[in-house]
Amino acid sequence: MRHFEGFDAAGFWDDSVYALEEYVEEVPPSRELIASLEEELGGYRLPGSYIALRSTHNGGTPARSCFPVPASVSWADDRIEITGIRGVGRIRPQSLGGEFGSRFWIEMWEYPDIGVYFADTPSAGHDMLALDYRACGRRGEPAVVHVDQEDAFSITLVAENFEAFITAASSRPPVVFA
Repeated sequence: MRHFEGFDAAGFWDDSVYALEEYVEEVPPSRELIASLEEELGGYRLPGSYIALRSTHNGGTPARSCFPVPASVSWADDRIEITGIRGVGRIRPQSLGGEFGSRFWIEMWEYPDIGVYFADTPSAGHDMLALDYRACGRRGEPAVVHVDQEDAFSITLVAENFEAFITAASSRPPVVFA
């Protein structure tokens, strides 16, 4: 199955020094690395679209960082902004298996164990994006959700799957916190 057909990936990533040091794994993930990380992450199978995007750019900060949401979240009525998407690896601190990877948020911040936390927001951990496996099981196609730590870990559906989430990205100006 092909992913991201017709998606213009040019200009999606912002390869800043910060992104390269914190998020971007230097090589695409191998099948062995993917399998070992999936096991480490609780047995959750990473979506094919997530792997496909990691095969071309393994983590980073998107230049198109705003994503529409169907319901209001803690800091905007119509969108969320993300600061980084985790790569498949263990070397960079913000990779899925890195120091501040998915399990860190579950074990240290007590985020609900609903799947894989794959993206950060400008709130520095007070809200996150996750691949939500509650409806599909650990091997199914997860939805993308926003989880708000400041609102008793409320969960808001963002997209039906990872590919739909990424293709909805825009360059809309970020929200300014008051």
